[in-house]
Amino acid sequence: MRTTLRSLFVELALLASVHSTLAQNPVITSFSQNGVLICSNLDPGSVAAVQWASSPTGPWQTNWDSLVAITVASNKSIQVSVPMFYRVVGVAATNQAPPGMGLIPAGAFTMGNSIGDTDITDASTVTVTVSAFYMDLNLVTSNQWRSVYAYATNHGYTLYRGLGKAADHPVHSMDWFDCVKWCNARSQQAGLTPVYYTDSGLTQVFTNGDSGTNVYPNWAAKGYRLPTEAEWEKAARGGLSGKRFPWGPTNLISQSLANYFSNPAFGIYDLGPSGYNTNFITQGFVTPYTSPVGSFAPNGYGLFDMAGNVNEWCWDWYAGPAYPAGSPYLGGTDPHGPASGTDRIFRGGSWIDLASLARCAYRNHQNPQNGPYNRGLRCVRTP
Repeated sequence: MRTTLRSLFVELALLASVHSTLAQNPVITSFSQNGVLICSNLDPGSVAAVQWASSPTGPWQTNWDSLVAITVASNKSIQVSVPMFYRVVGVAATNQAPPGMGLIPAGAFTMGNSIGDTDITDASTVTVTVSAFYMDLNLVTSNQWRSVYAYATNHGYTLYRGLGKAADHPVHSMDWFDCVKWCNARSQQAGLTPVYYTDSGLTQVFTNGDSGTNVYPNWAAKGYRLPTEAEWEKAARGGLSGKRFPWGPTNLISQSLANYFSNPAFGIYDLGPSGYNTNFITQGFVTPYTSPVGSFAPNGYGLFDMAGNVNEWCWDWYAGPAYPAGSPYLGGTDPHGPASGTDRIFRGGSWIDLASLARCAYRNHQNPQNGPYNRGLRCVRTP
């Protein structure tokens, strides 16, 4: 099926993929002269693959340029900025993601400091290919953590209870090891094969232990796990290229876009206002100034809080240049990071961090046994 809108400025074609079955017919709701397209009547959790062409004539069916892929929101719509002049936008549904997760589509993306910020020296620009995966739309909340925690502690697990300002705020203060064990417990609670083990033969599920424990992943398992650094950055960028933050078209940040500590003197891209985000400050310095998950607009994949609120643990060991084998900054397909190291990667910035840490390319790392009150997680799954 094709629905076409014509005007002086644009020609649009909206296609239902011949490879997928749409529950409803997609509809272009509006298209403004500044290039903002809104399409509705899509399946929540499916992925809209947005493409464009410089001319409506010729073999456009096979000559499209990819622009972005967006996870359809709960209101059954997508909104995206597309190039001016003639456009062709194709929207195709894919397999529905599990509840609360979005499908991050397979494909290559540009990882690293492509915008050229001079203070980022350990994230060379490189092309990385990542297989499709599901990712939590939101940070793991305090309520969600404690629900799995109750299951885990009744099934032989030893892990930290986790802290959170409220049920719908992100859980925080867990070290990397507890996050990995929690992923395993979440998997078993859902009847899925756990990902993490304490032996190379992948027979002993990781349920106990902390600092000094060797953790072995089963990358073929379908259970919950931490994202690799490459997966995290692809997801954070939301299908955009060459952007400083998880949104576009601007390369600026303000406290209307994320929960972070603003100090414009430390970043010309920081619009402030200065200080903590006053919408989330509590009386005194008693609890972290986290925000309820989903308080800000999602990125192009429908993911919330990919910048700010709490940092997110990743799987990878940290290593800067010269990059060792396994580093995503050597390119390739589905890199899992170096085989060993001292610190594990975390990404995304937090309520107490400057805007610089909220950039998509900014890398941060810490000993995995540390769990400060601005550190949290979100899970991914292999389809």
